[in-house]
Amino acid sequence: MEYHEFLQSKVIEHKPSGFEVDTNSLNPMLFDWQKSIVRWSLLNGRACLWEDCGLGKTPQQLEWANQVNIHTGGDVLILAPLAVSQQTTREGVKFGIDVTACRSMDDVKPGINISNYEMLHKFDASKFIGIVLDESSILKSYTGKYRNAIISEFAQTPYKLACTATPSPNDFIEIGNHSEFLNILTRPEMLSTFFINDASDTGTWRLKGYAEKEFWKWLCSWAIMINKPSDIGYPDDGFILPEIKYHEHIISHGKPLSGRLFIENASTLNERRKARKESIESRCQKAKDIIAEKPDEPWIVWCGLNDESKMLAEIIPGIVEIKGADSNEHKTNSMLGFSDGTIGKIISKAKISGWGMNWQHCSNVVFVGLSDSYEAFYQATRRTWRFGQQNEVNVHIVTADIEGSVLQNIKRKEKDFIHMRDEMVKNMSDISKAELADGKIKTIKYQPAHESGIGWKMYHGDCVEVSKHIETESIHYSIFSLPFASLFTYSASERDMGNCRNHKEFWEHFNFLIPELLRVTMTGRLVSIHCMNLPALISKDGFMGIKDFRGEIIKAFVDAGFIFHSEVVIWKDPLLQAVRTKMLTLAHKQISKDSSRCAMGLPDYIVTMRKPGTNPEPIAHGRGFETYAGEMDEPKVQKTNSARTNKYSHEVWQRYASPVWFDIRQTNTLNIQSARSEKDEKHICPLQLDTIERCLELWSNPGDLVFSPFAGIGSEGYQALKMGRKFIGIELKKEYFNQSIKNLMQVENGGVQKQLFK
Repeated sequence: MEYHEFLQSKVIEHKPSGFEVDTNSLNPMLFDWQKSIVRWSLLNGRACLWEDCGLGKTPQQLEWANQVNIHTGGDVLILAPLAVSQQTTREGVKFGIDVTACRSMDDVKPGINISNYEMLHKFDASKFIGIVLDESSILKSYTGKYRNAIISEFAQTPYKLACTATPSPNDFIEIGNHSEFLNILTRPEMLSTFFINDASDTGTWRLKGYAEKEFWKWLCSWAIMINKPSDIGYPDDGFILPEIKYHEHIISHGKPLSGRLFIENASTLNERRKARKESIESRCQKAKDIIAEKPDEPWIVWCGLNDESKMLAEIIPGIVEIKGADSNEHKTNSMLGFSDGTIGKIISKAKISGWGMNWQHCSNVVFVGLSDSYEAFYQATRRTWRFGQQNEVNVHIVTADIEGSVLQNIKRKEKDFIHMRDEMVKNMSDISKAELADGKIKTIKYQPAHESGIGWKMYHGDCVEVSKHIETESIHYSIFSLPFASLFTYSASERDMGNCRNHKEFWEHFNFLIPELLRVTMTGRLVSIHCMNLPALISKDGFMGIKDFRGEIIKAFVDAGFIFHSEVVIWKDPLLQAVRTKMLTLAHKQISKDSSRCAMGLPDYIVTMRKPGTNPEPIAHGRGFETYAGEMDEPKVQKTNSARTNKYSHEVWQRYASPVWFDIRQTNTLNIQSARSEKDEKHICPLQLDTIERCLELWSNPGDLVFSPFAGIGSEGYQALKMGRKFIGIELKKEYFNQSIKNLMQVENGGVQKQLFK
């Protein structure tokens, strides 16, 4: 694979697998913006439509299924909540699309078939070319039985469409489940790619700083999210919601909760449930009085307890109760009867009837108490307050004073939801417009640059490509810290060697550089790699332990033609490491709990590799040799005396030759603060100047050309210039490149070098 081909393979993208249709050939009853979405979703083959309630997801999914059937000749199955399947069948008649309502495979007919989720086990997924999930938020629960069954059963289905109202903006698990259903990325893959799990809260995931734009681009390649047509560039004619008014009715309970001496508001969830049960009679009576003010208009009464439902059914004339214990036939007939007006009032729970039904003809709603679930409140309210509603919607919320601030909690969640949802739509809007118009998303172009000064040259660019232009056997010594796979930690560029999906991809990338290092290194000279072994994590690797990164480096260089020359361990304080990394294996308390999980801290290594052959320019530390910084084509060492007395004492050499260096000062590094970006997920860790100094002293002559393909903020160059060497560095990240220039200029301004690069 050529390098440019490899870089393209690193780009995280969803590739369309559908087919092209002419927008004008789509159902003429669809709005223009609906046609654009249907055409786009057919081209994708696998897509999500996250549209607010009342935007016509049903006719869009019907036309999508119709076109898949026409194009492939295969059958399509639509899964929907109870009663929604019958409602969809009716919509099919309206739009001239035949839909067969089924309860099992025995009922399936050629074309489009629909059933409810409860019947899923009675269908053979392999018989369908396409699957549509209506109210696909059923995938929300990661451990839900329907979620797991749907993803498993339809894993091989080529055409997939998932439709639901806009998902909760901070519920990335739901987005991950949709991605997994569509065979794009699994939920764990999505989380590890774009998100970071803060150690302080293992249940909370947030977007990595440099992953934000890439995440929205990726998401928009397979999902459309809109609250109104103007979100994707169309006029909002006919899609402006009427006003909704909330009427709060707080009933005075007048006595303390059972088991208490004084009247106090409930504070815990259990106390609120208890308060709700003890105030059923007064709340139900209030609901009856509210409905009595408009007895001839349609009403929906939402409850949460069986006792509430039972009492309301007894005291409100003409109301039809829809409860969990009822037959599916009764539930379906009652919901559809309310839709067509043969039933004027219904009472039910949100989890039974609060999904997918179109009840815009009703503008009167009563909640006889509230739970803490904003999603249930949102879905129940949206049965009536949705596009197509012509009247002002009045929502009455009846609670008891002892229930506490349930409504305030719901209002807070609603405010947060609206803000975050709008931000999510805003992030997706421009990209979605371009996707729908077959436009190209603008990406950041690779723009290499360079700066040079007295004795140094820094390149802002891709180390693989820049290295190709360095003269063969021109580098006397290379020293650098090696990056490792950690997606979007320091940049979003596919050229970033640290920005890899996994360990395998990192090595594929790094193996493009190693042959260049071998080529540019002078015969018999050395390359030193600063590294450490890597902790294995359950979230990424499936186990906890250590990965032998050091060993992999040695093998890769040996395979490329280098000789394993030496290695040294750099000691690190395990206490400081424990505080910084929060590693369980270093925690003192772990000794008491289970010392089989305890382990040692991870040291740094300097692994040094040698290019085969005889070094033509010895690195002589004897007093009989004079060294100087000559021009590029002059020898760096001149023999002036036959004496070879070593300038190092035995004591010094014993310390240098030790397999462990205990005297490296961990904090002796260049200042990193000015180079750090607010989007960096980790602090840059520059190589200690003590380490660089010792390596340069041991393995290079004054005047030698030192190279770092991962120069960062210029630590290797800074120390090389101070010690009379020359330097070439490469850095991809702009902020670090800029800081490296400042650090190199700081040495240059000291006047210790002569002009060596023109």
